[in-house]
Amino acid sequence: MSKRNYLKKTTRTAFLQLKAGQHILFSGIFYTARDQAHQRLVNLISANKKLPVNLENKIVYYCGPTTARSNQIIGSCGPTTSLRMDKFVEPLLKKGLLAMVGKGRRNKQVRTLIKKHKGVYFVAPSGCGALLHKSVLSAKTICFNDLGPESIQEITVRDFPLIVAIDSSGKSIYEDTE
Repeated sequence: MSKRNYLKKTTRTAFLQLKAGQHILFSGIFYTARDQAHQRLVNLISANKKLPVNLENKIVYYCGPTTARSNQIIGSCGPTTSLRMDKFVEPLLKKGLLAMVGKGRRNKQVRTLIKKHKGVYFVAPSGCGALLHKSVLSAKTICFNDLGPESIQEITVRDFPLIVAIDSSGKSIYEDTE
């Protein structure tokens, strides 16, 4: 059995140490955002307007959690397909975004941008949203309330399972299939 790697610091220095293929258990804060929230953030950036969330050294989780039951903090919160967010990556990385979490491969341009901006792309276990919600300690809506489950939420997680899919040097777990 491999050694578990725990990650609790969301600093660029800590993330520079991560290597493609590494399995970690993350404890900290994610900001959930899917297609519509990304489009709104990019529109605000293009219009030189203030963002409702500071992206500097933050992690965006490509997720639209379902409504929580009365005894839950959050509903199912599995990752969505990352490729759909590729067109939004550059402006967000320029705003200081540290990492992204989703599922599946990214295009070559995103890999280049991750290397240029010293970011990281993680994959979370797909098909496990009902189980992943158990790692969530708190959740609150930050902005874009009208988007419902696609609003941006700040979620605090403990021991959330991730795999480094693209590290800050641009190495990818998908290299052999590209």
